Amino acid sequence: MKIQIINGPNLNLLGVREKSIYGDSSFETYLAGLKQRYPQHQIDYYQSNVEGELINKLHEVGFSFDGIVMNAGAYTHTSVAIADAIAGINTPVVEVHISNVYKREEFRHVSMLAKNCKGVIAGFGMDSYRLAIESLTV
Repeated sequence: MKIQIINGPNLNLLGVREKSIYGDSSFETYLAGLKQRYPQHQIDYYQSNVEGELINKLHEVGFSFDGIVMNAGAYTHTSVAIADAIAGINTPVVEVHISNVYKREEFRHVSMLAKNCKGVIAGFGMDSYRLAIESLTV
């Protein structure tokens, strides 16, 4: 299986930003563990702080990969364009969040993307990504 993980804005700072919310591990460290856990799958990783680049990546892999795990960061709550990109591709997308967005600010309780996704996983720390991969591989 080919799985693309896409991380949005500020997720390049995992391990150094708001450690009480996001933990103290970089995503690259976590990704190495995921690849070891799932050697039978090709797991690719992409991160951008730019909305249009995230859309371009969705378009690029959305017809050739078997699954996409996407943490769009704050764009989750604001981007009709990313929601439309997800609706326009064939590959199933699982929306993930490291934190429990429902324990945070009210604006984070609304996802523009969720209606176009296979499912949403939130609040399990970095393990949210593993749970999303599990949901794609069953």
